[in-house]
Amino acid sequence: MLCILYVNIVGFCLGFTGLLTEWALPATFQRRWLWCLVLAMSIAVPGYYRTHHNWSVDTALAGQGAPPSTGQLSAAPFAPLDPGWWQHTQSYNRAINRFWLTVSAMLFLWGVANSLRVLVLVSSARRQQGGSAAIDGVPVVVTDSIGPATAGLWDSQVLVPRWVLALSGVQRQYVLRHEDEHRRLHDAHLLLVTSLVLLLMPWNLAAWWQLRRLALAVETDCDNRVVAALGDPHGYGELLLRVAQATSHAPRLQPALLGAGMLERRLRELVGPPRQQVQRFIAAAAACVLLVLAFSMPHPVLSNELHRHGGTATAATTTAHTQHPQH
Repeated sequence: MLCILYVNIVGFCLGFTGLLTEWALPATFQRRWLWCLVLAMSIAVPGYYRTHHNWSVDTALAGQGAPPSTGQLSAAPFAPLDPGWWQHTQSYNRAINRFWLTVSAMLFLWGVANSLRVLVLVSSARRQQGGSAAIDGVPVVVTDSIGPATAGLWDSQVLVPRWVLALSGVQRQYVLRHEDEHRRLHDAHLLLVTSLVLLLMPWNLAAWWQLRRLALAVETDCDNRVVAALGDPHGYGELLLRVAQATSHAPRLQPALLGAGMLERRLRELVGPPRQQVQRFIAAAAACVLLVLAFSMPHPVLSNELHRHGGTATAATTTAHTQHPQH
C-alpha cells in the first residue's frame, strides 16, 4: 500500500513537471518525447529509491515517541501516527495483489479483444477493396465507418472512411497527410508499448493521466508537422471540427486525426495566442521546483521490508535503529 501511494505521488509530481515544461517549450517542440521521459522516470525513480533512498515509516514514528499500538486498526483517530498501524496494513497486501492481478488480466483481455475486432474490420475492408489503394500518393484501406486512423501491430495502415474521398482536394490532403505522419513515425507502436505500463500497474493513476497527455502530445506534434508542410492552421482547425461531426457516432481508434476528447486542446494549440515569455519563465521555474521535490522524496517502507531488501535508511531511521538494536 505504501508503494502504491508513493508511486502515485511521485508520478503526479513528475507529471505536473512535464505539463509545466510543456508550457515553457516552443509551440513546435516535439512533446511526445517529453512525456515518454516523464513516464519512464515515474517508473524508474520509485524502483530505484526503494532500496537506495528510503525512509522506514514505523521505525521513524517509534523513534519520535508516537503513541503505542492499540492492536486495533481504527481505534485511534490518528492511527497513521501509530507504528503498529502501518505494520497492520500489511495484512491487506494479499487482497491488493489479488485485485491487481484481476484488473491487469481484464485490461489484457480487453486489449486482445479490441485488437481482434480491428483486425477483423480491416481484413474485411481489404477484401472488399481488393487490397490496399493509393490516394494522393498515400497507401490506404478504405472502410465503411472506421477512421480516419492508423492501425496495425506489425505494419501500420492508414484507414479512411469512404466519406473522406468526397472531401475537397486540400481537406483530403490534410486527412491523409496526418495519418501518414502517424504511420511514418510509428505512433501506433509508441502508444502500444507505453500503454503496457497500465497492464503492469493498473492502480497507477498518474500513469493513466501521463499516457493521456502522451496521446495528446502525439496528436499535437502531428498537427504541427501537417500545418508546417501544408500551411493554413485555421483551415486545418475547421477540418478537425468537420471530422468531429462526421465521426461522432463511429468507432474511435488511436492514433487518429480526431483523437479522443482532445479536440478543444488541439484547436487552442493551433490557433490560440502564444504564451508570453513571463508565463514560460514561471512555468519553467515551477517545473524545477516540482522536479526537485520528486527527486528528494524518499520511498517510504516498513522496517521489516527495509531489512529484507537490504536498503539504506535516512538519518532518522538509522538513529532509531541504533536506539533499538535488533537481536
